[in-house]
Amino acid sequence: MRESELLAHIVNIAAHQPRRYPFVALGPGDDCAVVRSPSGDPLLLTVDNVVEGRHFTPDTPVDLVARKAIARSISDIAAMGARPLCALAAAVLPTEYPHARELTSALHRWGEFFHCPVVGGDVSSAHGPLVISVSIVGTRPESIPAPEHDSSHTSPHPSSVPPSWRPLTRAGARAGDELWLTGPLGASFISARHLRFTPRINEGLAAAHSPLVHAMMDLSDGLGRDATRMAEASGVRIVLDASRLPRSTECRSWLGACRDGEDYELLIAADPELRTTHAGVIPAAAGLPPVPLIGPVGIVAAIDERHPAECTIFTPDGPHDASSMGWEH
Repeated sequence: MRESELLAHIVNIAAHQPRRYPFVALGPGDDCAVVRSPSGDPLLLTVDNVVEGRHFTPDTPVDLVARKAIARSISDIAAMGARPLCALAAAVLPTEYPHARELTSALHRWGEFFHCPVVGGDVSSAHGPLVISVSIVGTRPESIPAPEHDSSHTSPHPSSVPPSWRPLTRAGARAGDELWLTGPLGASFISARHLRFTPRINEGLAAAHSPLVHAMMDLSDGLGRDATRMAEASGVRIVLDASRLPRSTECRSWLGACRDGEDYELLIAADPELRTTHAGVIPAAAGLPPVPLIGPVGIVAAIDERHPAECTIFTPDGPHDASSMGWEH
């Protein structure tokens, strides 16, 4: 069974959860689940794996493996406009694995670096590749104080945050929206950027405070495949312009930018006013700095009988279906 088919099955069997369990605000199908604590605060929950041979090579330094394992899950929290609170880490170590202490120390160190302490987890061993699973709990920015002594992850003081924040999902894109990115795409493995990226926490927080932003997700499986997921979740068409895709220095073509994956940038659907009034910059809000975006790289259009929810990319050779441009695990 293909990954997309299995995910669709999971979403279908869990569709009843918000009706049966009032504390479930959002179940499977997005970057994070959202549940309500007894006090009413939203908690965002996500889990992700990194697997040797799939997400990193056997000769990757242990420190970078741990960094990616933590940052990959934090990126899901950032994609919904929240702030990470804490993490759980579980690992299946290869039999006789010699770097267990180094790995666990690195996981805790990178958790602290991103102000998302690893507060528990599990470990086992088996014949096979190294597998690390990291779960993250996130929350709205006013629920936790700002980290100390770190200008790169600034957070507004709890009392200064207006009630404008809401978690962003993939399902809010509207016909007429324009599509923006937080950074260049492509050649992430060639450049090793997939091991050293910084989750777009501040960018996501700013987007979640802006009424101009309607939908957002992180790009891990490739722009084409991930944009298709946004289109299907929102019930819209997404049309990308290959000539406008920002490419990393090592990326040689629009195709690489669309399908390479492991970019961990954010894809944002926003009202055209973001361009016409704010020149593609999410305005400063709630103590957050302004966030310049790259784009627009495409548009959102309504579906009709000829055009279902889909993602199309226009290239010099004409339009192409972008749904298969990316990773299928």
